[in-house]
Amino acid sequence: MTEMNENPLDLLPEVLLAASAVLGLLLGSWLPRARQWVVGLLAAAACAAGIAAASVAAAEPATTAFGDAFAVDPVTSTSRIVVLGGTLLVLGVSFRPLQGDARESEFYVLVQLTALGALMMAGTQDLLLLAAAYLLASIPAYTLAGFRKDGPGTEAALKYYVIGALLGVLMLTGITVLYSAGRGTGYPMLGDAFRDAPKALLAAGAIGLLAGVLFKAGGVPAHFWVPDAVQGSSPPVAALLTTIPKIGAIAALFRLGDVIFADSTLPWPALVAVLAAASMTLGNLGAFFQQDVKRLLAYSTISQVGYLLMPVAVAGRTDLAQQALLYYLAAYTVTNLGAFAVVCAIPRAHTVDDYRGLAKERPLLTASLVICLLGLVGTPPTAVFLGKLEVFSAAFDGGYAWLAVLAAVNTVASLFYYLRWIVPAVSRTGSSPSAEGDGVARVVAYSATAVSLGLGLAGGPVLDALTGPLSR
Repeated sequence: MTEMNENPLDLLPEVLLAASAVLGLLLGSWLPRARQWVVGLLAAAACAAGIAAASVAAAEPATTAFGDAFAVDPVTSTSRIVVLGGTLLVLGVSFRPLQGDARESEFYVLVQLTALGALMMAGTQDLLLLAAAYLLASIPAYTLAGFRKDGPGTEAALKYYVIGALLGVLMLTGITVLYSAGRGTGYPMLGDAFRDAPKALLAAGAIGLLAGVLFKAGGVPAHFWVPDAVQGSSPPVAALLTTIPKIGAIAALFRLGDVIFADSTLPWPALVAVLAAASMTLGNLGAFFQQDVKRLLAYSTISQVGYLLMPVAVAGRTDLAQQALLYYLAAYTVTNLGAFAVVCAIPRAHTVDDYRGLAKERPLLTASLVICLLGLVGTPPTAVFLGKLEVFSAAFDGGYAWLAVLAAVNTVASLFYYLRWIVPAVSRTGSSPSAEGDGVARVVAYSATAVSLGLGLAGGPVLDALTGPLSR
């Protein structure tokens, strides 16, 4: 590494988040219980400052930092803004449930560390740094899953940890195999070396690597933890688990496909396309008859991974892949968090029937729920609608028309289980949920819904801003 390449300001959003986590941990040790909210406020300020820093960096030419191990390009900049924005929303829905909790400051610190791991995964250009980022995004999340220390939370944390540990070992094994095949860990070096590498060695290494990254994304076949972990954890943690780590993992997969495997002897596009098809189909099938709303959203997020993997499959094959992926990541994040914010706003409602008559008591909250759920389907004018159009176009342009057709069929099928939640909520008959709830979470739900609609209506300028070459 050269001295000029070791500028910490290139990683300013990550540095701000790490510094806030460390300072928050120290403050939490001294502040009285009634003032632990200061740590949450500090975390929110770090996220806001990080978004500003990432926006400034996005206007600069693509570059690398620390010996080309970390890339600062459109994929990293967009992932930074989306992750930090999503973390702000998670902090918002966490404020009221944690108020006065003895471990309130610890929760905020763990959320920041998980987000920091996702940021590092999105920008890494080195397999060893990817492994470190994977651990950073995983270990705090295991703790968050069991944060309530009750039976369901303990079970959620245990299942999450056991599967994560197993697939993490497979990931490290895959990295070792890829190192032996390419004689290095840097992406540009591996991209050149893999053009003539043995197919069997590449396949073994890529499968192991995929095992770990797909675990963080929650995609098939590493998806088994998602329904139980999401159902057993608290709603704010469930919102985080289904959103924040997924952004970093999908961005990492896109960079792997575009820089390392695009010109290799491995049929990487076909492999990812099959995983995309399996994720969207099995996720939809699992969601069809779910009654618990968190479990329904958990299977929904598995199906959403399938759509997110579509541009990953055509990375390097079409110029539409990058902007389609980045836009869909932003659209999915804000829409999914909007739906979870509604769940957080009514903590006593657990099943779809518990939402019956919600429109009578909370018409605005019901409108937010309907918009977010229909948004996840891909209904105009929400952002996911335009995101799916872009993803389908990228798949067609990249030579995977069959995948786009299957995705369209799955989109129509997903409407069924979202309507099973929407119909009771808008019903004027039956008992309605308690009007008491989390006011801050309601504000987050309204804000996320507005952003989803605004992002959909302003899609053209946003898509134009997502173009640009990757750092190499």
